Amino acid sequence: MRTFALLCCVGTLLAVAPACAAGQETTDAAPAPGHGSLRQSDLALNIRTEDLEVRLVPLDQRVTRLLARDAYESLESLVHSRRASIDSVARMYGISNPGLALVTFFGGRPGARFDPSTLTLGIRNQVMRPRGIVPFTPRFTSQQLDVREQVSAIFVFDELLPVTDDFNFNYQGRNSGSWGGKQRLLDRERGRVAARARVTRPDTTAAP
Repeated sequence: MRTFALLCCVGTLLAVAPACAAGQETTDAAPAPGHGSLRQSDLALNIRTEDLEVRLVPLDQRVTRLLARDAYESLESLVHSRRASIDSVARMYGISNPGLALVTFFGGRPGARFDPSTLTLGIRNQVMRPRGIVPFTPRFTSQQLDVREQVSAIFVFDELLPVTDDFNFNYQGRNSGSWGGKQRLLDRERGRVAARARVTRPDTTAAP
């Protein structure tokens, strides 16, 4: 039943996506924006199969604000460009603060097939399936790729991804690396971002 709801949702959202927008307001405990230096690849979890590569990037401001300004603004623009579609999924399932992830499939051979409905998250020994998929690339629903072709979509989950803890993602029996392995890098960058924000913060002290 859940897979059926997901696939129906894919078709419905694709029809409205070109005119809609999406987003996740996760500013609680988020670093100050505009001071990060990480690359999008620093936030990516990956799986490779014989036919393709799958990459997942959490769309959560607790970590996307650690990105360099251009990378952060690019993801923010993507999220806002699909806000109405994500909100539609959230309303459909009564989700107050959905977890979002940008998932990209890269073709490794001609005619490579992919099935987005088989992607799941592994969180605290539990499996979490997406409630909806909001395509960003028009050919996403064809579920077929040529060599070096890529398609992307925003996956919508019941809850925020635990970006301050640990999780992984699974695709057709394969597991990605652990997000927990990134925590040391993320913690160092949070410290740097806080220091940069303090240096650039305007002095509001009144002159004597």
